[in-house]
Amino acid sequence: MALSLARMVRLALVGLMAFMPIASALPAPQAPRSTVQPPDTDPFYQPPAGFASTAPGTILNQRSINAAFFGLVPVDVDAYQLLYRTTAVNGSAIATVTTVFKPKNAKLDRFVSFATAYDSSATKCQPSYGYQLGAPQDSLIASVEQLIIEIYLALGYTVASPDYEGPDAAFGPGRLAGMGVLDGIRAVKSFKTLSLTDNPMVVGIGYSGGAIATGWAASLQPKYASELNIKGWVQGGTPSNLTGTMYQIDDTAFSGFLPTAIAGLSKPSAYGAELAPLISKIITADGQKILDTATSECSTTDLLAFFERSIFDTSFQTMGEAFIFEPIVQSVFKQNTMAVNKDETPTAPTFVYHAKYDEVIPYADAKTMVNSWCNWDANTKFTTYASGGHATTEIIAIPDAIKFVQNAFAGTTKSGCTTNTELGSILNPLALGVQLEPILVKLIDGLSHLGDQDSNLKSDPVGVLKVSL
Repeated sequence: MALSLARMVRLALVGLMAFMPIASALPAPQAPRSTVQPPDTDPFYQPPAGFASTAPGTILNQRSINAAFFGLVPVDVDAYQLLYRTTAVNGSAIATVTTVFKPKNAKLDRFVSFATAYDSSATKCQPSYGYQLGAPQDSLIASVEQLIIEIYLALGYTVASPDYEGPDAAFGPGRLAGMGVLDGIRAVKSFKTLSLTDNPMVVGIGYSGGAIATGWAASLQPKYASELNIKGWVQGGTPSNLTGTMYQIDDTAFSGFLPTAIAGLSKPSAYGAELAPLISKIITADGQKILDTATSECSTTDLLAFFERSIFDTSFQTMGEAFIFEPIVQSVFKQNTMAVNKDETPTAPTFVYHAKYDEVIPYADAKTMVNSWCNWDANTKFTTYASGGHATTEIIAIPDAIKFVQNAFAGTTKSGCTTNTELGSILNPLALGVQLEPILVKLIDGLSHLGDQDSNLKSDPVGVLKVSL
């Protein structure tokens, strides 16, 4: 998804300028660009001594920020960042950050948790860094999804966007990301400055890499955070099965996501204790360079670094095809496959959508996930988009996603499991009303550049990757 949306960034900048009545520009702050520090050097990201004894979701630090979309366009909202306590895969305490955008007309009885698809294992690519005025925009995925966040703000929803990969930016481990989302919701719920009601309603949203976080948050919430007033979940292009996704994108234009996931799964907060020694043993010198890139750069660079290569090639790791059958690898991948355990079934209404011809995330895996949830009495709406590819579907589905969010907050979603197929690939600029027309027009411009089923990406992927601000 992120790769093909990179082409939209220039259009998005023009779009943000175009709808100033929705997101009016603020005066440029006096602070110079150099004062915006990346997470590795910003003391705000460091938890205080003794934080491990606090409950998950506890706010450890807080600050106001100058929020900007694309690092350049200030947004007329109240913006805050919360450092909060969350949980590593092994159950130990870690701390991460969520960024909260509160519009002037905010509805105080609800908010949206938006898990952006930053798809990186480098800490400089954390959304909380990129959302600040003056921050460099190395993560083009998160930058473009800010347009979608703008829609929710215009509708009066406070939006929280967590660094769900945790302090060491672990891309891939869904359980870690799911807990990061849920604890971020806990933190926002308790943040008195927002003046939210005592038990605000919440809907969680995520697409592609963001659906790893949202899908696992939906799965873990009944056991991990049952007290939250979750009204619904929206997840699209869901990587529900890491093995299936690996085989789908290996040796393609998207194969760069694979070393990034290996690096992420091997982080200390994820499965480093088990997986890192194995990777260290089998990785080649060339493979180590690729992993080093994955831990220091954002998705666009990662995709170029491993473009149309295979992780099964012995130039990358010495086990070749046997890698996927190694017991440690099998165990880690199984632990991060959704809809395996009945007691990890979402209990809140869930909207799942997927392109039938998704070239990045297998459609069959999403369908298998939904079938399992439905067999376990979940309340799930599953929409198949018959036209378009991975990138275009996130845009085409926006009206349906917004409608589901509104119905979830109103308590009017349909019960049980339902399925439907959408044949269209055109986004109506008035689908969400006149107020939001300027945003949808810019997204339509993006669709025209992606092409049918993302064909422009397939024909010129390197050209797309090299698009920059």
